[in-house]
Amino acid sequence: MSHDPKTIRNFSIIAHIDHGKSTLADRLLEYTGTVPAPKMREQVLDQMELERERGITIKAKAVRLRYESREGTSYLLNLIDTPGHVDFTYEVSRALSACEGAVLVVDASQGVQAQTLANLHLALEHNLTVIPVINKIDLPIADVAAVRQQMEETHLIDTSGTILCSAKEGIGTQEVFEAIVASIPPPQGDPKAPLKALVFDSWFDPFHGVIVMIRVVDGCVQPGLSIYLMSTGATFEVSQVGVFSPEMQPVAMLQAGEVGYCMAGMKDIRQVRVGETITEADRPVSTALPGFREVRPMVFAGLYPVEGGEYLRLKEALEKLRLNDSAFTVEPESSAALGFGFRCGFLGLLHLEIVQERLEREFDLELLTSAPTVVYRIRLTDGRTLEIDNPSRLPSHERVSAIEEPYIRAVIMTPGEHIGPVLALCQEKRGVRVGLEYLQERRAVLTYDLPLAEVVLDFYDRLKSLTRGYGSLDYELIDYREGDLVKLDILVNGEPVDALSAIVERDQAYQRGRQLVARLRDLIPRQLFEVVLQAAIGGKVIARESIKPLRKQVTAHLYGGDVTRKRKLLERQKEGKKRMKQLGRVQIPQEAFMAVLSLRGDQGRLRGVKGSGEG
Repeated sequence: MSHDPKTIRNFSIIAHIDHGKSTLADRLLEYTGTVPAPKMREQVLDQMELERERGITIKAKAVRLRYESREGTSYLLNLIDTPGHVDFTYEVSRALSACEGAVLVVDASQGVQAQTLANLHLALEHNLTVIPVINKIDLPIADVAAVRQQMEETHLIDTSGTILCSAKEGIGTQEVFEAIVASIPPPQGDPKAPLKALVFDSWFDPFHGVIVMIRVVDGCVQPGLSIYLMSTGATFEVSQVGVFSPEMQPVAMLQAGEVGYCMAGMKDIRQVRVGETITEADRPVSTALPGFREVRPMVFAGLYPVEGGEYLRLKEALEKLRLNDSAFTVEPESSAALGFGFRCGFLGLLHLEIVQERLEREFDLELLTSAPTVVYRIRLTDGRTLEIDNPSRLPSHERVSAIEEPYIRAVIMTPGEHIGPVLALCQEKRGVRVGLEYLQERRAVLTYDLPLAEVVLDFYDRLKSLTRGYGSLDYELIDYREGDLVKLDILVNGEPVDALSAIVERDQAYQRGRQLVARLRDLIPRQLFEVVLQAAIGGKVIARESIKPLRKQVTAHLYGGDVTRKRKLLERQKEGKKRMKQLGRVQIPQEAFMAVLSLRGDQGRLRGVKGSGEG
C-alpha cells in the first residue's frame, strides 16, 4: 500500500538525560492507539531489561504512528527514538539524518543543559525543523518563564511557538502532534529514481540474519530486489521489508520517504555499518549519502574471566554480543597478572559498563576489568608513529620522541553559585578554558579543552558532586596534542604488574605513584612474607610501601627451658621468611587493579555514569 508523501512526517525526539523523552514517546503511542491499552507500560520502546532498569535508551527504535489532524487529514508519522547519551552521538547523528524534524524537550524544572545544546546543534547541522517543548510543567518547582528565557538566549531557534506539556499527565500531547504535522516538512524524494536508502541501525536475528533499519530517500525497496552496499561492495537479495508498529510488520514495499526494516540474508553484522548507503545492484546511484564514517572506540579496557577455564565462554559471549552491538572492538590479550583475556574498545564509559553488565547478566560470567585507558599516539625516534591502547605496550623511553594524547572539547553547564569549584576542577584536570558565558544569572556555560584521559577517571563523578547533581557535561573529540607524559610502572616484590601500568603527566607522576602504592597497601592482603610495593618511572623508583608479613607464633608450644631454644626457632623462621620472600607469589584482588581508575575510595564501578536516565 503506497502513501501520499505529502502526508508523511519523519521526526525524532531529542533531549538531555532525564528530561522526559521516553515518557513523551509513550504518550504519543498511547494517544494514537499504536499500542493497545492492555499492553501499555512505561518506556514501551525501551525493550532491553538494562534500558528499563536504568531509564536510558541504548538502542535506536523506530515506530510508525497514524494520526488524524483537527482538519481531518490522516498522517503517517515515523518516530525514530534515539539514544540520548554522549557516548552514542554518532548513532544519534545518523538517526537525525533519517528525519526532517525534531521535537526538542526541555525540563521545566532543570532548564537548558549541556546535552540539550549538543542535540540542538546536531539537529540544526542536519537542517531539521526544531519544535521546542517545555515538559514537566506540572511539577511544583517548574519555572516555565525562566526556561523559556534560557531557550531564547541560545539564539538558535524561534521559541515563540513553544509548546507547554506534561508527558507524565498527558497534557499538551495533541498540541505536539499538531505542531509536527504543521511545521515539519514532508520528505522529498523520487519513488521512480534508483534506490538510495540510509542505514541508521542494525542488529542480528538468529533466524533472519542481519536486520537493518532504513530510511528510503529515493526509489523503493521490495522483496526480490538485488541491493548493493556502497561502503563494503557486498550484494544481497531482499527477502522481506516491513515497518514497526511497534512490533515488526511486513509490508509489500517501502518507498521514498518511508522508514522501516529490511532483511536480505546478511549473515555478518560487520557487513552493514551505521551510516551505510543501500542502492540497487542493477542501477546503482553514483554518490553515497553524506556522513558515513567508521565508528572509532575512544576508551579501552581489558576483560578477563575470574576463572581461567572460563576463557572460551567469554570469547563465545563476546562474539554473540557483537552481533547486536558492533560498536565495540575485541582482540585477544594476555596479561602476566590476569592471564588470558580480551582488549575491548568502547565508545565511552557508559558503553563499557553496559557491555560488562550484559556479559555478566546474559551469559552468567564473572569478569575482572582492568582500568579504562585511551589511545595514545607515540612518535618514535626513527620517524614512525604508533597508536597504543595499553600502557604496557609503550616502547622504552629511549625509543620515544614524543607522546600525544587525545583532547576533547567539553561543554559544561552549571548553576552560577558552583562555577568556582568547577573552574578549579577543570584546572586540576589540565583543562584549557575556551569560553565562559551566562545564559542567565543563575546558569553558566563553560567550554574547556580537556585531556580525555582525565575525563575517563573521576571527572563526571566529581562534577556532579561539586554541583549537587545540577552540573551537566557534553563533549566531542577534537585532536591529539603533545604532552610531557611518562609511563608509571607498579612493581610488586620487584616484578612489574602490567595491568597496573598507567601513562600520566610527569608533574603528577610522583603524587599519583604515592597515592597508588598507598591504596594497594590497603587492598592487597597480608602474606606470610613481606610484600614490597614500588612505583617507578623507567628504572627510577619514586614511591615505596611495604605490607608487613603475617607472623606465626613458632614458640607457642615451648613451656620452659633455656632461652636459646626460642632464639633457635626464631632464627629458623627468619631464614624461612627470606626464602619465601624470594620465591613467593602475591595474590592481587580485583579492587587493586581498579585502584588505577579511582584513587578516591570507590572500588571499580564507574559511578560517574551509573544510574543516569532519560525519563
